[in-house]
Formats: sequence, C-alpha cells, structure tokens
Amino acid sequence: MGSQAAHAQAPGGRSGAVPVAGAGSPLKDPQKRNFCGYFDAKIHKRQRLPALRLIFLTLLLVFPDMFLRAQTFDSPEEHRELAARLLARMTDEQALAQTFMLGWVGAGPSPLIMDWIRLRNIGGVKIFGWNTGDTIKLAETVGDLQQTARSGALRIPLLVATDQEGGWIRHVKGATSESPGNMAIGASGYPQDAYWSGYYIGRELAVLGVNMNFAPTVDLATNRDSALIGPRSFGGDPVHAGILGAAFAKGQAAAGIIATAKHYPGHGDTNLDSHGVLPQINASFETLWERELVPYRMLAREGIPAIMSGHLAFPRTPAASAPASLSPWFLKTILRDRIGFAGLIITDDLLMNGATISAGSLSQAAKQALLAGNDMIMLSKTPLLSDPVWTALASALRTEPAFRSRVRDAALRVLTIKLQRLRGAGAVPFTPDLKRAASYLPDPAGAAFFLDLAARSVTVVRGAKEVIPLKAEDAGRVLLAGQYEDFFRAGKKAYPNAQVYWHSASPENAGLRAAAQNADTIIFCLSGPSDLEPLRTLEALKKRVILFSILSPAHLAAAPWVDGAVAVYSYAPESFIAGFSVLLGRIPARGRLPMDASVFGLPGRPALP
Repeated sequence: MGSQAAHAQAPGGRSGAVPVAGAGSPLKDPQKRNFCGYFDAKIHKRQRLPALRLIFLTLLLVFPDMFLRAQTFDSPEEHRELAARLLARMTDEQALAQTFMLGWVGAGPSPLIMDWIRLRNIGGVKIFGWNTGDTIKLAETVGDLQQTARSGALRIPLLVATDQEGGWIRHVKGATSESPGNMAIGASGYPQDAYWSGYYIGRELAVLGVNMNFAPTVDLATNRDSALIGPRSFGGDPVHAGILGAAFAKGQAAAGIIATAKHYPGHGDTNLDSHGVLPQINASFETLWERELVPYRMLAREGIPAIMSGHLAFPRTPAASAPASLSPWFLKTILRDRIGFAGLIITDDLLMNGATISAGSLSQAAKQALLAGNDMIMLSKTPLLSDPVWTALASALRTEPAFRSRVRDAALRVLTIKLQRLRGAGAVPFTPDLKRAASYLPDPAGAAFFLDLAARSVTVVRGAKEVIPLKAEDAGRVLLAGQYEDFFRAGKKAYPNAQVYWHSASPENAGLRAAAQNADTIIFCLSGPSDLEPLRTLEALKKRVILFSILSPAHLAAAPWVDGAVAVYSYAPESFIAGFSVLLGRIPARGRLPMDASVFGLPGRPALP
C-alpha cells in the first residue's frame, strides 16, 4: 500500500498534468471558443498567454488537486515528511479528530461510530470484549470501519486497538487462542517465551485487521492484594519485567502490531481499581524511578512505539493528587524529557472514574489529558457527535492558541505512527481476508507453543517431593473440586477414577464437605478470594489437600495448612494440562515464582536471583 501513490487525475488523464488542446476542448470547438470569449481568433497572439495564465491560476486556486498531486496517506514520501504535509492539509477540527479513539457497542459497527468515522475522520477505534463474540463478524466489521475511514479525502486509516495481553485479559475472544499469560512467562523466565507470545498473539490479531495492541502490561507484582493486575504482571523484578516486556513488544512488531506498554507509571502497588476510584500510591519518586519506571526506561530505549497512561495518583511526587494520565509532570517532564520517550502516548479509558472524578467532567478530563501530553484520548463508548467532549474541545481550538498547538502536535504524532507502521510489507491489511480468518484461527503453531510455555511455567509452591508428584495409583480416591470445566476435563484424564464436585462461593458448602469425606486426596482449584471460604471447610477433615492455583498465586498464602500446591497462572486449557502433568510426575516443574515470595507470604524464591 505504501508503494502505490494515489494521484488525482487531471482532466488530461495524467496525474498532475495541465489540460491540452484536443477534440472537444475549448481550443478546438468553435462554439465553446466563442462562448468563452478568451479564444476568439481576433484576439492578438500576444494577449493569449496572459489569458491562459489567468485561467490556470484561477483553477489552481479553486481546484488545486486537479493540477497538483494530492498528498494522501498512500503517497510515497518518507513518513515524517508526509505526516507534516498531511497535517498541513487538515483543518484544526480534523487534527482534533485524529486524537480520538472510540469504542462502540455491539458486534457490528453502530451508526454512531460510523458517523464519527465518516463525518469526523477520528484517529482510531478500540475493540472490547462485547464486540468479539463472533470472530468472523469482527473481521468484517473492522473492514467496514477501515473502508469508511479510507474513503476520506486524505485516505487515512484507523488505528484499530484492543487488549489482547494473553492469559487473563483477552478481549478478542471467539476463535482466538487462549494463552498462559504474562505471569507464566515470568515463571518460565525466558525472554523468547515473551517474544513468541507477542508474536503469536499479534499474528492472530493481524488476520482480523487489528493493528494495535494495548500490551505488554509491565505493571509489577509488588502488592499481594492487587485485584486488577495479578497474573497480568510479568513479576516483581523491574529489570526482569522490562526485559520480558521488550521481548513481547518485538514479537508484536514482527507480526505487524503496534505494541503499547501500560499502565504508566505503574498500577501494581495498589489493591484498588482505577475503573471505580483514583488509586493513591504512596511511593516517592525515588522509589518509582528505581522500581515502577524501570520497565518504561528500558522500553523507551528499545523503541516501544506507544505507552498508555494510567489513572493513578502519586501524592508524594510533584504531581500531587492529579492522576498521572492528566499530569504534565509525569508525561512531559518525566516520560518525554527525562526518560526520552518519543512515541505515542494514549490514555486509558477516560470514562473510568479515576479520570473523570478528578477532572470534574469528561470534557475537562479530555482537555487536561491532551494538554498534559497525551496524543490520543480513549473512550470505551461512543459519545454523541454533539457531546461536550467534542464541542468544548473544538471551541478551545478557536480561542486558545496553546491548546490548538498541542492538538496539532498530537495529531502529527498520530499520523507519524500510522504512516510508519500501517504501510508497506508486513503491515496489517485494512480489509481482512474472511476466508483466511475462518481457516487460520486459532493459530496451530501458536497452540503448540502455548502448551510448551505452560509446561515450562508450572511451579510447585508446596509439597515438592513429599506429596508431588502424585501418581494415580498412589492417590487413592480422588476428588476434584473447582469451578472450571477445563480443570475437570484435564483432571479426569490424569486421575480417571476421580469424582467431581462443582463448588459454589457459598460459605456453607455442606455438599463439598460430604464429598470430601469419601476421598483420600482432594485437588482443589483455587482461582481467587471467592474460593477461600469453600477451601476452609476442608481444613478440619485432615485429608490430603493439594491446591491447583490458577491466576495469581498470592491466594495460596491463605492456606498454609495444605499438603501441596502448584501454580499455573492462567485458566487456559494448556495450563490445566501442564499442571496435571506435573502432579503426575510426567514432566518436571521448572517454573519459579516470579514475585518476591517473602512479600507474598509464600515459600520459595523469585524467578531471578
């Protein structure tokens, strides 16, 4: 696409050519000649040239693209030069639209999101889980959205983004792969596992026309009560997280995907969720610089193309109580000037309370976000065309020179990254091939890799040698207790005679206790805090209990009395298969806890010494 220049066709049939005399032209047709007046044979030859020049200049002013090559996204210039030329052709409101990334509701494109693309030529769209039940429908929708965007005069495509981190967070569902996720990568400890995870996840997105991924997540596992991050983290070591994050981003790039590191400056050290409140993290800047900011410092040097700003407050820094996403100090002074990041900065969803409560309104949050240094503002839902989030910003463009300058600078960054990453060999197609998507997903090579990764990441947290491995013939009567079908499926293959109990989150669980009375070994699937009450009902039975931990292993600290525990870090089918293979002793447990075990109240040591 980058090598095919789109030239405006002048009336003469050649790109940029001035019309010449021919059959039917004013120079040959007597009626047209007399009608025009300028070409009457009685006009002196010396008078013709000024007259022709006058016509040419008039047409050039009124219809410049008829005579000069129109600069469009498909023009062959170098991306920085062309970005500046495209911006010069844009009105201020067109530049403002490039800073908007919007979500929509439904599988197909809503009329409202199509209006924002057709009438405003917004910069991007964000795909959420509610858009992705039907994978092929999603690919068709992406093609429709891009076709509408590319029908504009400048032919500028959309950034089409999603959250496909791997593991727990997988917004594009349907036929895509489930993978072990970041914490499993941290437990394996191999950068190549991060690279190939990014690559295979990216390759599936590219088939669907998605060209930007809000991953890798480089938040650190430093708070045992973190509910939002948990297994989304590579672990607690900042250098380790930076290395794995950089490898993941390079794998994404190899698949044609624009990687986006998040959530700057770091969401790991809080148990609060910025969707509902503005978390206050009581860390000094010195601590942040040597801990949370280390991955971003490393990724900036490695050329990460984009970073997402998080709605997090750090009151012990000069930003005080302002969210980092709305703070010029965090975004300009630290990220741009001190760290040296030159790529795109995009906000987390501005509809989250962590942003709007602080700013007072959505329109104020959007304006503050752009002034603070974000280049794109992201909204999970589509506002009305007349919403103040647009009208207030458009008004500020006309009355505030500093805001206008910031918007045009942000639009230039958006155009630059699009021209750099969405053109040429290896770029994600604007119109997905629906037949290929139907036959390709899930990626078969990716499925084999993810099973290998799951096997490398399984960690025995308790009971190594004393209880684990436990062969089927030594387990006696086995009870599998949990809430995941894939857990039961893999468990029954490992222990064919096992009984199954699907427990609830109720603290009573009399049925679980009754089933456990008849068992010699209970293998209990632990996924989160809601499982702890049912688990506690088993302590007094004095049975052999082995915990099968998925997602964050932090919850294992609440049950030090169990005989054994393995951690697999995700509920992907491959993780259950790998975990039971370790329990049986068929494969060794090579994973190591990727966080500081002493902080999390667990035995063991971090993945890196």
